[in-house]
Amino acid sequence: MNITSVFSRNMDAYNNGVRYIVNKGSTRSSKTYSVLQLLFTLADKASSPKTISIVSESLPHLKKGCIRDFKEILQQMNSWDEKNWNATDKIYMIKGSMIEFFSADNPSKVHGPSRNILYINECINIDYEIYRQLAIRTTETIFLDCNPCFEFWLDERVLTQPEVELIHSTYKDNQYLSSAQIKEIESNRNDAEWWQVYGEGLTGTRQGGVMRNWDIVEKMPDTYKKRWLGMDFGFTNDPTAIVDIRLSDGELWIDELLYEKGYDNMMIASVLEELDIPRDTPVVADSAEPKSIREIASKGWKVEPAEKGKDSITTGISILNRYKKHITKGSTNIINEYRNYRWKTDEFGNATNTPIDRYNHSIDAQRYVCLNKLMENNGELNYSVIKGK
Repeated sequence: MNITSVFSRNMDAYNNGVRYIVNKGSTRSSKTYSVLQLLFTLADKASSPKTISIVSESLPHLKKGCIRDFKEILQQMNSWDEKNWNATDKIYMIKGSMIEFFSADNPSKVHGPSRNILYINECINIDYEIYRQLAIRTTETIFLDCNPCFEFWLDERVLTQPEVELIHSTYKDNQYLSSAQIKEIESNRNDAEWWQVYGEGLTGTRQGGVMRNWDIVEKMPDTYKKRWLGMDFGFTNDPTAIVDIRLSDGELWIDELLYEKGYDNMMIASVLEELDIPRDTPVVADSAEPKSIREIASKGWKVEPAEKGKDSITTGISILNRYKKHITKGSTNIINEYRNYRWKTDEFGNATNTPIDRYNHSIDAQRYVCLNKLMENNGELNYSVIKGK
C-alpha cells in the first residue's frame, strides 16, 4: 500500500486517542485517500468488530469520490472481494467489521444507529446540524476533511475542542503525484485566492462568489414550459459539458448530462442519443466551434451557435443570476463550479467585474442558453419566454 505522511499523521492521532481528527489541505494532498486507507486498516486489524460510517453530501458525490477511491485502494492491495460488497446498501464487510457509505441527505441514516468511527468527507458542504446528529451517535473517533475555502462550523465548533488534532497538508505531502500534476497545480500560483486554498491548503474567504440564488434538488420537474440543452466543447485539457435546462414556474432547473474529457463530436452525438434526447430539443453550443456544431447537427439535432458579443460573459451570468436555479444533486460538477466560480480580484483584494477562467465549463453551457433563449436583442429579459408564451 502506497502511503504518504498524511496517512502516518492520521494513524498517530488515532493511536493517541484523539476524538476529532481534522484534515485541512490543498488539492491532491492525499487527505481523502489517506483517511480511506486508514479506515480499511482499522477495520482489517480490529480486535473486535467495528462499524465505520463514511458520509458525504450526496450519493453521487460518494460514488464519484470515496466509494471509487475505496475500491481502488483495496484492488491495489488485492483485497477487494465482490462478495463482501453490498452494492444496494453501500456496505463493505471486513472480518466482521462494517464500513458503510451513506449521504448526509439520508435522514434514516443521519438519525439512525450509532457507529464506532465517523468520517465526513468534504465536511464544508454539510450543515452543522447534520454533523451534530452524526457526532452524538459516534462512540469513538471522528475524522473530517475539506479544502478550506472559507471559515465555517468546523473552525468554530470543532477545532476549538480540547480533544482535536488538525492535520494540514498540501500537494507536496503526496510523493505519488506525477510531474505533470504538480506542474498543473503550480501553474495557478498567480491566482492568489485559488492558490491560498488549493495550493497552500489555507483558509480562504467567501467573498467574490459569482453564482447566486440557487439550491440543490432531488430531480428535474416532469412538467415545464421550455427545455433547452447547453453545450460547451472540450477535449484534452477541458471537459465537454452538456447541461439540461428546463423553465418551470419562472425558475430554471438544471441537470448535468455530460462532464468529461476526451469526447469527440460523434461521441457527443452518441451521448445525446443514448440519453434519448428528442431531436427537436434546441441545443445551444459554443460558437467558437462551428465545425463541431455542423457535425453534431448532421446527426439530426437542432444545434445552434451561442450569440456571443461584447461582454457576453458578464451578460450571460447576469441573466442566469436573475433566476432562481435548482441544481439536481447528481450534478456534482455543476455544484462544484457554482461553489468555486468567483470574480477576479485586483491588487487590493477587491472583486472586479471579470470572473476567473476556471470552474466555468458547465456555467458557460448555461450562459449560452441564456444569451440565445432568455434575452431580447436589446439586452433585456425575454418575458414572453419566461411566461411560457
